[in-house]
Parts: sequence; C-alpha cells; structure tokens
Amino acid sequence: MSATSTARRTVRNLADGREIIYYDDTPGAPPRTTDDERPLPERAAAGHLRYDALVGDWVAVAGHRMKRTLLPPRDECPLCPTGRGSIATEIPDSDYDVVVIENRFPSYAPVAVDDAPGEDPFEHRPALGRTEVVCFTSEHDTSFRSLSPRRVRTVIDAWADRTARLSQIPEVEHVFCFENRGPEIGVTLHHPHGQIYAYPYLPTRSREILAQAQAHHTRTGRLLGADLLRAEQADGSRIVISGTHWTAYVPYAARWPVEVHLAPHRDVPDLVALDDAERDDLATVYLDLLDRLDRYHRTEDDGPVALPYIAAWHQAPVRQGRDVSRLHLQVVSVLRAPGTLKFLAGSESGVGGWVNDARPEAIAARLRSLGG
Repeated sequence: MSATSTARRTVRNLADGREIIYYDDTPGAPPRTTDDERPLPERAAAGHLRYDALVGDWVAVAGHRMKRTLLPPRDECPLCPTGRGSIATEIPDSDYDVVVIENRFPSYAPVAVDDAPGEDPFEHRPALGRTEVVCFTSEHDTSFRSLSPRRVRTVIDAWADRTARLSQIPEVEHVFCFENRGPEIGVTLHHPHGQIYAYPYLPTRSREILAQAQAHHTRTGRLLGADLLRAEQADGSRIVISGTHWTAYVPYAARWPVEVHLAPHRDVPDLVALDDAERDDLATVYLDLLDRLDRYHRTEDDGPVALPYIAAWHQAPVRQGRDVSRLHLQVVSVLRAPGTLKFLAGSESGVGGWVNDARPEAIAARLRSLGG
C-alpha cells in the first residue's frame, strides 16, 4: 500500500501561469497566499521531438533553453525565497520547506505550438509533457546530504506525488526524477535542487531496461530487478549498505568511476507504491550513502571532496511493462580522482562501448569502509 504524505500541499500559479507546488512539513508553516508579481513574458511553449531514424530514438529540440539562467551570483539565485537576494525569484514567499515549480525553460511543456507533421524519414511532433524543478530546501549554501531525515522524507513524498499526478497526463509515457549535483555534471544553478521530466515517449535507457525485464520475466517468471538484488546480496562483495527495507550495492558491471544502486527489498514499480516504513528507511539509508560518497575522494591535505553526481530514479513506465518493472535508484559520478574526470570519449560516445578503470568490488569496499 502506498503512503500518504504528512506535508501540507498547496498549489499556486506564478505570474506566467506556471504551477508552483509547496510541500510544507514545518509545524505552523503559514498559508501560501503570496502572489507572484513579476512582469514575466509569456510562458515557453513546447519545442518539438525529432525522430532519429538511424537508431530509432527521439531528440527534443528546445531552442528557448539557450537563454536559461547560468550559475548566477548568490544574490540573484532564482530558487531562493524572494527577499533574500536582490531579485524577485521563482518562489514569491519569504521561506519554504520543499517546492516544485514548472520549469521556466522546459525541455517538455504542456503548451504546444502549431507545427505541421513531418514525413518519413524526418518525422517530428510536439514535445508535449512537463519539466519541473524540485527545490529541496530554501537554504542556498547546503546540499541534499545536509537535509534532515524528515526533510528527505518530504522530498520523497513530493517525488511520489508528482509521479502520480504527472502519470495522469495523457501524453506522458515516463516520469523521471533526478538530481544533477556539481558543475562537473553541468548544473546551471548552485541551489540544492533536482528535476522531474515527464516524457511523451520512453527514453532509450528506460526502453532497454524494460526490454531486459520483459525478456527475463518471459524466461523465468521472475522480476529481473529482484533476481539481481538477491544475487548481489548472496555474493556480498559489492554490498555497501544493508538497511531494513533498502540495500545499496555497486553493480557487477558498473560503468562509472563511482556507481551505486539503491534498491527496495519489496517488489514495487515506482515511488508511488512505497509505504511509510519504506519511505522512512529510504530517507535514512540515502543520507548514509550520500555521506559516504562525499568522503569517497580525499585531497592531498586529506580533506573530503564534494562528489559531483547524477542521482537517477528508474521507475516503471506509465503505460507498459509495469508488471515486470522494479524501482531502483542509480547514483553515478564522473570523478575518477580529485581534479580528474572520466570523459565519455570515443568508445563511450561513439559506439557506446564502456570501459571502467575502477573495479566494482574496490568501489564497494571503499564505500563500506566509510560507514559509521
């Protein structure tokens, strides 16, 4: 049975009509009634999807994103509460707990432009869907790792709530919650935040994961994700954390210099299906994992290195394969060593042939040693 959030949910609209959703977990938090009075231009419409016939995949073309904000000074951060800097921001209120905002520069949007359909092989269609920003905290100079377990639980509830609601949009085929952290990853805002993409198609990696899960279920009658978790638990050499309801492990065929998967012990298709106990344990285990990751690398003077990472929630597609899909989180980093990045160069970018210089068992052993 899925859980019910204890945070108060309030939906408002920004000056250009985009939604802003507050999730308040602070007792006695004031009602959200402040209006956005900025003279904003008309909201951006959806771009369009172009079909790449060579590989059978879609590419979103969203030219308006060239104008998006890029690493502004602290006093001009658009994700801080209004009144803490020199500008009126995306959040009209003077404080908040967790906030979800429709992205001002969306890759996918619910408003379409008139566009004649393309013809084979140049097929295209509107990039209808939704792109949202999840602000984890009103505090600018912090990180997800520094949140309290209660606040992480609120973020989890927000992810689940948005997954459920975005899945009801007719055009949406897949909901993807993720966090990019660090300039090495390509973040454009320093404020602690993540994003949610509601795609009008099933992206490549999600499609590949589904195909493998379907083939495994056809052969065995079992879930591939569950069998992988059991195999990792039985082997033990790549286990990092064993929680009550979650296990973190480095996958056998890890591709990145640092890669960890976090999987629930129960078979669930998405975040929506997690119960209260699973969400509470996830908040604790995930914070433990992020703490270890931030101590994985050391500088020459033995100081910790804030790890740049991508944290990606792999959920079941909205309308297909839900009976064979299993939720898991994938956290990866491009940082091979302090000041040294893994670039996706010729082999990885050209033909998708991955080479990992780090042994998965060594990654896991290092992370295990950082517990406590």
